[in-house]
Amino acid sequence: MGVPFLDEWYKTRQGKALINYGSSANWGFARMQALPGYANEAAELKQAVANETFNADMGMSAVGGSFTKGIDAAQTQTMLANIRADLAAGGIGIGLYIGYVPGAKPEEVFRVYQLAGEMQATIFNHVRDPNLVYIQQAISDAMLTNAPMHLVHISSMMLSQIEVGIEMVQTAQKRGFPITAEIYPYTAGSTGLFTNMFADGWQERLGIDYKDLQWAATGERLTKETFDTYRKTKGVVIFHAMKPDWVAAGIRAKGILIGSDGRPYAPLAHPRTAGTFARVLSKYVREDKVLDLPAAIEKMTLLTAKMLETVAPAMRFKGRIQVGADADITIFNPNTVLDKATFDESLKFSQGIEYVLIGGVLVLKNGQTVPGVFPGQAVYGKYKK
Repeated sequence: MGVPFLDEWYKTRQGKALINYGSSANWGFARMQALPGYANEAAELKQAVANETFNADMGMSAVGGSFTKGIDAAQTQTMLANIRADLAAGGIGIGLYIGYVPGAKPEEVFRVYQLAGEMQATIFNHVRDPNLVYIQQAISDAMLTNAPMHLVHISSMMLSQIEVGIEMVQTAQKRGFPITAEIYPYTAGSTGLFTNMFADGWQERLGIDYKDLQWAATGERLTKETFDTYRKTKGVVIFHAMKPDWVAAGIRAKGILIGSDGRPYAPLAHPRTAGTFARVLSKYVREDKVLDLPAAIEKMTLLTAKMLETVAPAMRFKGRIQVGADADITIFNPNTVLDKATFDESLKFSQGIEYVLIGGVLVLKNGQTVPGVFPGQAVYGKYKK
C-alpha cells in the first residue's frame, strides 16, 4: 500500500527503529491528492504521520472516500507527478492496491505501469478481485510496459486457481520478465471490513459466507446482522477463504516468496502479524516437509532482497551472509522454532528464535528484546533526492 508523506515518515523513524524500514509510494494517496475536495483528509494523514500514529487501516479509512471516484486525463497526469515526487522522497516502488479502488479504470492503471516501466520502479499489485483474469491483466500490463511487478499474497488473490496463477508467474520469469509473487502461510486473510473487498457480491467473489468471517476485535464469527453492524465501523476482519492444499502449493512453488502481509498490532490480529516466518520453518519445513530448510530461507531472505534491489540499492547487501554484506542476521533453532500466534488467542512471540542482529547490533539476545538499541536504518528507493 505504501505510506503518504514519505519524507516526513522516513524522518520519524530515524533513531527509533529496531529493524530496517522503507515504504513504497502510495498510489491511492497520490490519486486522492489529484482530486478536488480532499484537503482535510490529506491534513489528517500528514498529522498522523508526524505523530507516528499512521497505519494501514487508518490510511485506508482516510483515503477511502476517494476510491470510488474516477480521474480524468489531467488528474491522471497530476497523480503521476505525485508518484514521481514520492519516489524522489525515497519510495521503494509503487503500491498499487487496485482491489480497494473500484473507481480506478484500466487506462489509469496502465498509465501507472507506463511510469513504472519508464523509471524501473517496482509495482506492488493487489489485484482487483481473486480471479485469474486480474492476474492475467496485471502480467499483461507489466509485460507491455516492461515494468517490474510483484503480485502480493497470491494465495488469497487466486484461491482455488493458485496453481495456474503460479504457472503464469513462473512462465513470465522464464521469459525474462521481472515479475514475482509472494504468499503467507495461513488459510485466512485479513483486511478492513469497511473496504471495497466486502462490497455487494463478496460471498461469490471470495467463495465464503458470514460464518467464515472472524471479527478481529473479539474473535467472534459473524452473522448477517453483525456483518451489517460492524461494516459501518473501521474495524478489521479475518476471512477464512483458503484450503491447506492451496497454501502448500504456493509455499512449495519455485520462485514464490514468503511474506507476512502483516497488519497493525492488535491482541487478536491475524497471526501472520507475529508468526509468519516461524510457521514456515516449523510447519512447512520440519513437520510437513513441503520444502527443505535452504529453500525456505531463500524464499524469506535472498529472493526478497533480489526482488527489491532493482529499486532499492541497499538491498544488494541484504538477504545473504557474505563478506561485504550487512550483518542483518536471525539465528534460530530449526528443531524448536515454532509459531505461537493463533486466530483465537492473543498474538505471541514465536519460540526458538534466539538472536537477531541488525547491522551487527543485537536487538534480540537469548530470545529477549535488547532494551535501548535502535540500529534500524532507512532503505530508500534509487530515486531518492
